[in-house]
Amino acid sequence: MSGTLPQNLLVTGGCGFIGSNFVRFWLSRHPQCRIVVYDLLTYAGRQENLADCWAHPNLQLVIGDISNQEQVLQVCQDHAIDLIINFAAETHVDQSIVRPLVFTETNVRGTHVLLEVARELEIRFHQVSTDEVYGHVPEPQQRLEQDALSPRSPYAASKAAADQLVQAYFITYGLRVTTTRGSNTVGPYQHPEKAVPLFSTNALLDRELPVYGDGLQQRDYTHVHDHCTGIEAVLLHGQPGEIYNVGTGAEIANLEMVAVILDTLGKDHRLVKHVKDRPGHDRRYSVNVTKLRALGWVPQYTCQQAIAETAQWYAGHADWWQPIREGSFRQYYQEQYSARLPDTGA
Repeated sequence: MSGTLPQNLLVTGGCGFIGSNFVRFWLSRHPQCRIVVYDLLTYAGRQENLADCWAHPNLQLVIGDISNQEQVLQVCQDHAIDLIINFAAETHVDQSIVRPLVFTETNVRGTHVLLEVARELEIRFHQVSTDEVYGHVPEPQQRLEQDALSPRSPYAASKAAADQLVQAYFITYGLRVTTTRGSNTVGPYQHPEKAVPLFSTNALLDRELPVYGDGLQQRDYTHVHDHCTGIEAVLLHGQPGEIYNVGTGAEIANLEMVAVILDTLGKDHRLVKHVKDRPGHDRRYSVNVTKLRALGWVPQYTCQQAIAETAQWYAGHADWWQPIREGSFRQYYQEQYSARLPDTGA
């Protein structure tokens, strides 16, 4: 696998946050490759995320569900796909607490369908996973790729189950698979339900920032560009059956994340509002990225730089996020924060 460049990629969830950034990144780095974006276009998957890319002659969109095995098989055959990269997933922990079965359907069954198609057609498969599968990590520990999984939310559990299926297909069938487990990724085109874009857009609207609990939960905030280069390194130089953590290798408290956003946007820190914590909230995530660095990968952003650049992007792209906040997101925000904040206008 090392050193080979796939020519025809099926990028599932390619209209979502990390997926769309990866598509843009890959086209800029490997313009000769052909990409089929396969996306159901749910609330977090938007064609607008790739508005500047659709004119590219080697990019095509197919609207479809990864749980539809017949359609996935047909698309892979029609386009001679030689690599499936699975970004498609339900990803928001808060949403998984409210509607967990949707996460099982997409993240577990959907991944299983993709693996079956990959097995039948002998296609390479890359799974985009998350550091949340490791669960809470006590200080000063960092999780290694071979460490036991200990997910604590329906979202994390569904991703852990998918990871296990990927490894099972490598062991049982010899399928050429790799997996990356990314830390909290931030950057352009992330749906406002997630913390950094939520706080950035709230601050821009001069609304309170609902910080869960004491705000001392620790996260590794990785810029989406670094996440994409990490995946590229694995695709070009990784070994079949291997898992690679992606992150800065450091973490900061959520309160520091909020402070970076407010300082970047020139907003008053009095906008911070501590609210009731969510159930089962993990206190700390931390991953060791030595294995990925051994492939020659080096992150370009610190946590603070990634957060600041993301906040700046939202400040300059109100035309992208305002329609989202004025649409169906408004109802979600009301449901999620009505009992936590006096003013829950989206």
